[in-house]
Amino acid sequence: MAKFELMALPYAQDALEPVISSAIIGFHYGKHLLTYVNNLNALVEGTPWAEKTLEDIVRDSEGGMRNNAGQILNHEMYFEQFKSPTENNAPTGKIADAITKSFGSFEAFQKEFNQKGATLFGSGWVWLSADKDGKLVITQETNAANPIQKELTPLLTFDVWEHAYYLDYQNRRADHLAALWSIIDWQVVEKRL
Repeated sequence: MAKFELMALPYAQDALEPVISSAIIGFHYGKHLLTYVNNLNALVEGTPWAEKTLEDIVRDSEGGMRNNAGQILNHEMYFEQFKSPTENNAPTGKIADAITKSFGSFEAFQKEFNQKGATLFGSGWVWLSADKDGKLVITQETNAANPIQKELTPLLTFDVWEHAYYLDYQNRRADHLAALWSIIDWQVVEKRL
């Protein structure tokens, strides 16, 4: 029996349109993420890693095992944080207060987050995380890296691998990043804080 399974999406495949098309979800979730799950299951089979969590594998393993576990963890957090598009979608409550405290305003945070996502060279992820003191930080993580490897608590992520946006946005990564704000489920992000 496989240790790791493909997560269930918390919404219909077309629920994020027009920000993320059903076609992108089909490839990104249905093919890319499934491949990482299958690869990791093959790698951990018959090893002590089969008894570990994704977080343990990302923190403590190396090579292909770490990369596949990291991609699963990153994609699960990515897909869980979305909901149908909402105009003027902004955080409220504790997460809004933390963003304002750390960045001055939600708009200043968005600008820095988008800039770091747009300028990450190659493939990877841009993350909002909390450090051990609760201060929010934005990091650029290449390939399959996750902020837990830096002892941070990941809260929000945008995937900047081309498979996340190319069918819909071609080479316009910045446009894709700007559009994602309308589908963030801030309640999910706040629960991670």
